[in-house]
Amino acid sequence: MTNSPEAPLGRVRWKRLAAIAAPAALGAGALIFMTASGTIASSFAVSGSSFKVSADSLDGKGFVQYGDVDQSKNGDKHPVQISGIRSATIKNMCQSVKVGPFTLRLTAGTGGKPVEATNLVLDVEQLNADATFKNIQIGQDASTLSKGPNGVKGQAGGFGQQANEVQLNNVKQVAWATTAGTFKLSNLSMKLGDECF
Repeated sequence: MTNSPEAPLGRVRWKRLAAIAAPAALGAGALIFMTASGTIASSFAVSGSSFKVSADSLDGKGFVQYGDVDQSKNGDKHPVQISGIRSATIKNMCQSVKVGPFTLRLTAGTGGKPVEATNLVLDVEQLNADATFKNIQIGQDASTLSKGPNGVKGQAGGFGQQANEVQLNNVKQVAWATTAGTFKLSNLSMKLGDECF
């Protein structure tokens, strides 16, 4: 009686491993690439706290905006305006969040070198600013928005607007989430302090 040949214990059949692992690796790589490039939005439960952001100015190219709802892990829902910007520069940015009795304060984009962001998506509860838009389209179906980051659009039938460029001055906003493909924070400082406004 002869036994069929088997690979010695502890050896790896590399061709078989490659045939199984390659599709999974390609799929994972594609998801990472699409998330970083804004093709699909990262989906996550927001924390139980909103945060404040202020800036002297935000200059953006490729702007879209529509309504949506963020959800906390406990199921609480937070109506927000989703603002997507393909590329942005932000001067004198401040972000603050309450952590128990303390306030964590982050500043960046000071000293003449602005913050730079690509595929920026802001989930905003409240915004105050002086705004200028170039080539704006107001009232467009949110599912057809095309000027912002790839894949950032709302539900069919929803109210949307988009513009080639947006300029916001004296920005004060309350937000629940921010995502970006890249976020370059020059002159970053993070410490306990006061709220941004």
